[in-house]
Amino acid sequence: MAKRAAPEVNAGSMADIAFLLLIFFLVTTTIETDSGLNRKLPPMDEQEQEDIIIRQRNIFTVVVNKYNQLLVEEEPTEIQDLRQLAVKFLDNGGGQGEEACDFCQGKRDPSSSDNPDKAIISLKNDRETSYKVYVAVQNELVAAYNELRDREFQRLNPMMGTTFVEANKTYNDPRTSLDTKALLKPKLDEVKVLFPQKLSEAEPNKN
Repeated sequence: MAKRAAPEVNAGSMADIAFLLLIFFLVTTTIETDSGLNRKLPPMDEQEQEDIIIRQRNIFTVVVNKYNQLLVEEEPTEIQDLRQLAVKFLDNGGGQGEEACDFCQGKRDPSSSDNPDKAIISLKNDRETSYKVYVAVQNELVAAYNELRDREFQRLNPMMGTTFVEANKTYNDPRTSLDTKALLKPKLDEVKVLFPQKLSEAEPNKN
């Protein structure tokens, strides 16, 4: 008795179906991406660090509680007022002698920061703080630094006709020429030394 031949499978049709399924899943699948804040961390110092004593007047405390309420120096504050309060603290220039700040334009209040290099902004939030409020607070604090850096960049480089933020954006643009980057880098670094971004984030409250 002759064996019955096995039915042939059209491999071409199977490949078409597999390809269509692949296209379908690529089009309909949603790929989640993490969102967050861009931060460039300082390089790790391999040398052993000594304990540094920080005067309380050089610390600007910002707290966001679990009810999304903002407290600045233990006082209830609106987010729209945070930037100018931070600018006032950073630009105070209350130091004397070696700690004096000759470019600061603040009130030189002896109860506030000595100079921008000593000034530290301490941010603390609660684990139940909403991410939206957290980001808004971060943005205002960074904007305070940028406002002062813009001022100093324009003071030191009046002929350039640009701000620190714009120059920094140009510097980080991969399309910018090496010659332009070489021109901008020392100018940007000079301003960063005048107003170093010292934004410290404390461990969130668990309650």
